Amino acid sequence: MTVTIAQAVRSVLLTADPATKVKRARQVVRDWRSGKFAHAFDFAMPDRPARPAEPELLPPNRMPRRGKGGSERGRIALIHALAHIEFVAIDLAFDMAGRFGDRFPRSFVDDWFAVGADEAMHFALLDRRLRSLGSRYGALPAHAGLWESAEATAHDPLARLAVVPMVLEARGLDVTPATIERFAAAGDTATARILDRIFRDEIRHVAYGTKWFESACNDLNLTPESHWQALVTRHFRGVLKPPFNDSAREAAGLTRDFYASIA
Repeated sequence: MTVTIAQAVRSVLLTADPATKVKRARQVVRDWRSGKFAHAFDFAMPDRPARPAEPELLPPNRMPRRGKGGSERGRIALIHALAHIEFVAIDLAFDMAGRFGDRFPRSFVDDWFAVGADEAMHFALLDRRLRSLGSRYGALPAHAGLWESAEATAHDPLARLAVVPMVLEARGLDVTPATIERFAAAGDTATARILDRIFRDEIRHVAYGTKWFESACNDLNLTPESHWQALVTRHFRGVLKPPFNDSAREAAGLTRDFYASIA
């Protein structure tokens, strides 16, 4: 019997072990590109993806302070935090495809599967870097709240697009260049190169979010900028605050017309 998109996505989301999740994510994308899945959404997505026993997940107010990455211990803590973000991002990308793919053209799945493959690669690079520094993913506690935005927007594809790629990933465009500089200044060029690769890929991810958000708004006769502002105000629990990397955001199609008035 032919496997469907929904079944394939669930197999990624319900895989807890990090190394196995990375392999499964990559295999699903290869199989999709080879035409092995039916374009069907016959299974519901889980409310929460499976998680490994480690890292221990803590609320934000209990997370230990990381510093700015000057010492090796500080750099390991920062790399671990970034690895956790990328690990959760694997599930965010595949959930986007599996939960909302039936409401968009087939190329929607193409884009978010591509993002999922990128996030799996990013996580693998960061985990390998941790191991080269004598640590590993799971050795430190991690932020428990990264899936909250997915839960808050599980009912609405436009809200999910507005918050996850166009707020959370866009924030990465703002802060990653300074993080790259800190690692480079500390002599950690290996990590700086990894983060530069991630930064360049994330521009494309934000661009996918902006593209599909604007497309859906146009289909519904909604003004993209004002509708985005309304959705972010309603569903994003944080605040948008400068500094913004306006040039990287604009390269992704996320112009100041979206965010300037509510920052």
